[in-house]
Amino acid sequence: MRFGYGTNGLTDLRLEDALVLLADLGYDGVGLTLDHMHLDPLAPDLAARTSRVARRLGDLGLGVTVETGARYVLDPRRKHGPSLLDPDPDGRAARTRLLRRAVQVAADLGAHAVHCFSGTTPHDIPPTDTATAWKRLGDSLAPVLDTAAAAGVPLAVEPEPGHLLATLADFHHLRRHLGDPGPDLLGLTLDIGHCQCLEPATPADCVRDAAPWLRHVQIEDMRRGIHEHLPFGDGEIDFPPVLEALAATGYQGLTVVELPRHSHAGPELARASIDFLRHPAGPKGATAP
Repeated sequence: MRFGYGTNGLTDLRLEDALVLLADLGYDGVGLTLDHMHLDPLAPDLAARTSRVARRLGDLGLGVTVETGARYVLDPRRKHGPSLLDPDPDGRAARTRLLRRAVQVAADLGAHAVHCFSGTTPHDIPPTDTATAWKRLGDSLAPVLDTAAAAGVPLAVEPEPGHLLATLADFHHLRRHLGDPGPDLLGLTLDIGHCQCLEPATPADCVRDAAPWLRHVQIEDMRRGIHEHLPFGDGEIDFPPVLEALAATGYQGLTVVELPRHSHAGPELARASIDFLRHPAGPKGATAP
């Protein structure tokens, strides 16, 4: 298995310092969230900056997944806005352009996937009905899939609690809605904590069920019914069966620690997390970080 750490949990570090830290700790790669502090996707000279990051990743021996969950990269006043479900067609188009740009960045970095999510169903007036929301999502993703096909980089959609696409069942609904493009084009980001939070199956069973579509994995601890990303040992997940299930799938991508609200303690949590993942033990597989 190949472990990584998400830069959205290292936002207090320069990207160069974050990459060196992860390499020194023995991580295999990085989940790189394109954001204003880390390879800003909207700033000038993106291609040149991406090329420098690609060389640095190569020098450090780090693999990479490109993640697109930056909170305010498009709109400084709306978290994750505008989304693929935005009532404004121009807003949806802006998110689509960002994702297409992320695909190109991923191709230039040699990333194994590009992560994205649906966004929440808008609470506009009149309210957006479910059928309209799914149509917006499919229409907004179609150009991204075209770009992904041309670049040879799969899109990995993440079920996110509270979003239109919140569960594994919702992922399969989208897959069928888009005519089943195949897992090498439309794959899945499986967040292990989200499985604990709201899926009916155990996290280990979710891994087994999702195996054919796995293109990216995020991992952290979590409690049932509470969408809060926690350091390992602070939640309820039994990790040894999860890691065994992941290993059994033959999944070759990165399994990335995602602690986006813990950047203040990022370096120490990065150290504690890789130690835990290498040697999970104790009750529920937990050790205190």
